[in-house]
This record gives sequence, structure tokens and C-alpha cells, in this order.
Amino acid sequence: MGEKTATGDGNASHGRLFLLSLVFSNFSTGALPLLVSLLLIDIGATFNLSEGVTGQMSTFYYGAAVVFALLMGALSIRYGHRKLLLAGLLLTAVSAIGCYLAPEFQTMTACYALSGVGVPMVLPMAVTFVGEHFPIRRRASILGFVVAGASLVYFVGAPWIAYVANSSGWRLAILAFPIPVSLAGFALAWVGLRSIQNSSHHSDDGRSYTRGFGEVLSNRSALACLIGNFFRSSSFAAILLYSASFGRQTFSHSRGTASIVMLSAALCYTLGSLTCGMMVAKFGRKKSTVLSALLAGAFTIAFVFAPHELLYVAALFTGCWFFGTGASSAQSLSLEQVPKLRGTMMSLDSAALNLGSAVGAAVGGLVLTAYGYGGLGTILGTMGLAAALVFGIFARDPTRS
Repeated sequence: MGEKTATGDGNASHGRLFLLSLVFSNFSTGALPLLVSLLLIDIGATFNLSEGVTGQMSTFYYGAAVVFALLMGALSIRYGHRKLLLAGLLLTAVSAIGCYLAPEFQTMTACYALSGVGVPMVLPMAVTFVGEHFPIRRRASILGFVVAGASLVYFVGAPWIAYVANSSGWRLAILAFPIPVSLAGFALAWVGLRSIQNSSHHSDDGRSYTRGFGEVLSNRSALACLIGNFFRSSSFAAILLYSASFGRQTFSHSRGTASIVMLSAALCYTLGSLTCGMMVAKFGRKKSTVLSALLAGAFTIAFVFAPHELLYVAALFTGCWFFGTGASSAQSLSLEQVPKLRGTMMSLDSAALNLGSAVGAAVGGLVLTAYGYGGLGTILGTMGLAAALVFGIFARDPTRS
């Protein structure tokens, strides 16, 4: 069903508002996680908790994301993709409002976990829309824009959140950014996707759910994409969660310097995502994914052993660039594995990515405690190399077969 709509020109059929709604949907889901990561210490101080205890909010967030991403594999078979995406955006808005109003830490943790339920309803459906409504020659480039939406939130949100929090506290920072952004994302998607015809597969037979999972998981190439994305996401945790602390402890970066470095790294990730289309056009989806995962893992190892500050920054930025190209090319590769079950495939892909993030965070913390940053970079960087190996040996690009 989806392949018929995919043969036309997506812009001609739905207009720029359609693509903008997909990009902004992904953008809006990152607003609350960004605030929590930036203001974790401030939130803990409000509830008289240590940073380590407060950080468990992310554990519940990732746990909810993994569980619900698996459930989405079944829901995407039965329910319309537009309805699921809108429901996810609405849940992220409710989550932000709940965190703003939360009177104690347990309530805020539960509300933040609700965002973990909403997020895996958004990105998989947005990616599925790309597969169903854009011609194959343009999908990699379009996916680059959708994936870049998540990193663009750093440029807009980080300075604004920091400014509001410094002057008025973290609660007003939620009111000033995550809440309006998530509501705007819902409103834009409601308008931008209203002309979309439902292309998901409906069935009242519960056994079709298991058949959907079975068809994806029994496909060796599709399974390889899931495993490869798990390792790739685990590897990225080294940069996403620990690179700023490495810079501050190793090169005595101030908070301001660390913030500038991370914003610049996010820019490199975004540019990598946006240029993925050219890379895929030259090398293909599989080769682009393998090359990106290989180089991202290598530069993850390199930045923790950099003897000079400039070498650290160069390795960090280069690694982020290839994580950006890898995110887009890997999503593009996964999208083509089981065309009749794109919603299920991308939901399982979301589960693999969230599980990888959780494992990367946990393993990174344990290795950092035992072996320092050298051990952390080596272990998590090697996961990136493992991702390249899995993609290279077991995955295939159906569009080139």
C-alpha cells in the first residue's frame, strides 16, 4: 500500500508543511529531555536529592521508551500512523505540564517517564511517513532533515533554557520551552498531516501482531539493522553523556566552554545528518552506514586519548559528524528492510536505539568508575566498531539487490 504513494513526489503531494511537521515533531520530543539533562542538579536541589538519585529519572524514561517502542510494533499494524504520531506528541506535552506541576520527585519521575512513552510513538511514525510518501531517490535526504530535528533543539533550546533557569528557576524554564514547543509540535502535525491517508495495516486478528514481529525478526538483514543500531546508540552515549565531563575534568573547561563545545558538536551532528543524502547517493545506504559507524566508533576512542585540547575537540567534532551521517543512513537502511511492515520495523528500531542508549549510559558509568575515561571511550567506541561489523556482514540494502 505504501509503495504506491512513495512513487510520487512528496513535496508535490503534501507541500512543505508536511515535511516541516515531521521535522518539528522530532524537534519537539527532545525539548524536555534536553531540559532535564541541563538542569539535573537544579531539579535535585529542589527535592533535596543527589545528582545520582535524580539521574534515575532517565532510567525510568528509557525503560518506558523501550517497552512502549516494542508495543508500538503491534499498535502500528492496527492503528493509523497519523493518530499514533499525534498521540505521542500529546503525551509529551502532558508530560512536560506534569513535570512543571509535580509537587515531589516521585510524581516528576512518573511524568517524565510519560514522555518516554510518547517519544517512541513519534519518530518511528515520522520515519514511516517518509518511506510511504516520498520517492526512494529522496528518502535519505528527507530522513536527514527529520533526524536533524532532534539535534536542532540544542541550538534553540539550550541557551534559552539556561537563561530562563538562571533568572527564574527550572520550573519556569519548563513553562518557557518544553511546554510551548510540544504543544506547537502537536498543532503543526495536526494541520500538516491532516491530508495523509492512513496506510497502516489494519486487522482484528491478534495473531497478525505476532506475524508482524515474526516477519521482521526472521529477516536476517532487518535483525542485523536492529542489532547494529543497538550498538551504534550505545557507542554514542560516550559523547552524548560523558564528553562534556571529560573536557571539564581533563582540560579544565568551564561550564561556558563546555556548553560551547557541546553546541558545536551538536552542529556537527546536524550537518552530518543533512549531508547524509549525498553520502548515500555516492556509496549507497549500507556502505554509508558501515563507514559512518566505523569512523564514529574510532573517533570515540580517539577523543578520550587526545593529548591536547585541540585534538580532543577535533576528534569529538569529527565523531559527532559521523554519528550524524550514521543516524540518517542507518534509519534509511532500516526503513527499506520490510516495506509492508515499516511501522513495525521502525518501532522495533526505536526500541533498539533506546535500549542501546540505556545500556551505553549504564556501561559507561560502570566502566568510568572502574577504569576512567580511557576505559569508557575504548569500550563504548568498540561498540561502534561492532555496529559497523554487524551492518557490514549481515545487513543488505534491498534497494540495490
